[in-house]
Amino acid sequence: MMTLTSHGLLADALRNNKREGKAFLATNFYNFETINAVLSASKEAGSPLILQLSESSLKYLGIRLATAMARAAIDQYGVTAWLHMDHGSDVDMVKACLDEGFDSVMIDASEKPFDENVRITKEIVSYASSYDANVEAELGYIAKLEQDQDMIYTQPDEARIFVEQTGVNALAVAVGSAHGFYKQTPQLQLDLIAEINAATPAALVLHGSSGIPHDQLRAAIKRGITKINLATEIKDTFMRKLKAHLASTDEIDLRKVFPVATEEAKRLVRQKLKAINDV
Repeated sequence: MMTLTSHGLLADALRNNKREGKAFLATNFYNFETINAVLSASKEAGSPLILQLSESSLKYLGIRLATAMARAAIDQYGVTAWLHMDHGSDVDMVKACLDEGFDSVMIDASEKPFDENVRITKEIVSYASSYDANVEAELGYIAKLEQDQDMIYTQPDEARIFVEQTGVNALAVAVGSAHGFYKQTPQLQLDLIAEINAATPAALVLHGSSGIPHDQLRAAIKRGITKINLATEIKDTFMRKLKAHLASTDEIDLRKVFPVATEEAKRLVRQKLKAINDV
């Protein structure tokens, strides 16, 4: 099956980012309103974007419908964008996304022992090769929602060995970020990012950017981060605006109340795009 885009492979684009010290914003979407928000922001900014779907979103929408929605939206908005599966822990679902035409998948076996993480990641890299799809994996401990935000940092030598043994294109690294909102202002380990970047040819990915100050994001890009994930802030911004609007109106037409929240989420993504593009 053909991939969703005709403007080049994501793995090549990420390698180019690594050479040039640039990064793509990767934004999760959940429905029409949020895909509208992120792609409208991308179009207005003239900036490429990675669309992401988590396992829970894929179960909610269905893989086929989600893929068709992304394909149609990318075409309609006329933007440079790729479709990526985020945090795939189910090997069968990851393979189903590749079969359906995703440009990129993440196999996340980071909570398993190193050797098992290698084995599972290598299996997906092999499966994805026939599709020329980008494969991302994770190494280290990047806290997920509701988990303890204590860090277990990715080590450069371990990252080098992991990439050599798996052949993975992109690597999500534990360098001080966490998923969800932070209990205190995060401090990215910038020197560690630079060391990992020098140790491996893989494109480095920063998960959990919601709430990280823009100056830290820009500094991380300069040191080798090529992809920055954004999810929690999109949901939070959308829902806060929607709840506030619903509290002030008796309107029941979804087509009139949702755009207010969509516009607020679009503004957020525009701000993020400006922040990471002004490196």
